[in-house]
Amino acid sequence: MRTHPVRDKVAVITGAGSGIGRALAIELSARGARVSGCDLSEDALKETSSLCRGELHQAVVDMGERDAVREYAAEVADHFGQVHQIFNNAGIAFNSLILDSEWADYERVLRVNLHGVVHGTQAFLPHLIASGDGHVVNVSSMNGYLALPGMSHYCTSKFAVRGFTESLRTEMLLDRHPVRVSVVHPGGVATNIADSAVAHARAAGVEITPAKEARARTYREKLLTMDPQRAARIIVDGVEKGRPRIRVGQDAIVVDRIVRLLPSSATRMAVHIERRLQKSEHA
Repeated sequence: MRTHPVRDKVAVITGAGSGIGRALAIELSARGARVSGCDLSEDALKETSSLCRGELHQAVVDMGERDAVREYAAEVADHFGQVHQIFNNAGIAFNSLILDSEWADYERVLRVNLHGVVHGTQAFLPHLIASGDGHVVNVSSMNGYLALPGMSHYCTSKFAVRGFTESLRTEMLLDRHPVRVSVVHPGGVATNIADSAVAHARAAGVEITPAKEARARTYREKLLTMDPQRAARIIVDGVEKGRPRIRVGQDAIVVDRIVRLLPSSATRMAVHIERRLQKSEHA
């Protein structure tokens, strides 16, 4: 299937109010795409819009609400006349050991990170097929192939996004639908996800000690270092080239290779990373 630039394409971004989602909106609009972004925060969307080169169609949408996502898809199609691309990016994190977690903690994360991706894909897919040049872009994570302790909620959701996306790709190829499919695996991008994970844990009643706050600060300062705008450029470049897997950052590339070639070493590496973070808690 021949690939095309994003110019003049209608691109939809979930979680467009911050982080990678905001950076994608800025990058896509700079390349001439017609962009719609949704988020839970109207104020965050307005700020994103002020940074975009062209108009940003905006909607406040809870990606965990299937009917709301379907209504949003219909609204975007009605506004632009067609839809070419969906970037299922919205996601949250949560930090807690499995033994300390409640079922509600898993439901909270899976509702956004996995169900939101499924909802977005199902709602927009008919429009993408109808466009004759569609593309589904689902954002997983480096933690979609590397599991870390204390992150079972997030890792479970991101492993699942990878599997869902790869299954979708086989279906599009099998039925010869004019839709490309990409899964994105970002490494350490400088977003607020580490701080948000602490906030979600605190809201769920998990005790956040000074040591845990120090751990989140170390994670943010040492591991989440890539500029979101650079990450967005890598993602959109990958989309324009039709790449089925888009790894963002050298850390994502190296870890992917280790996981595939030396899986037992990857597990030891995950434990090593966690022990370094724990040392920072007591420093």
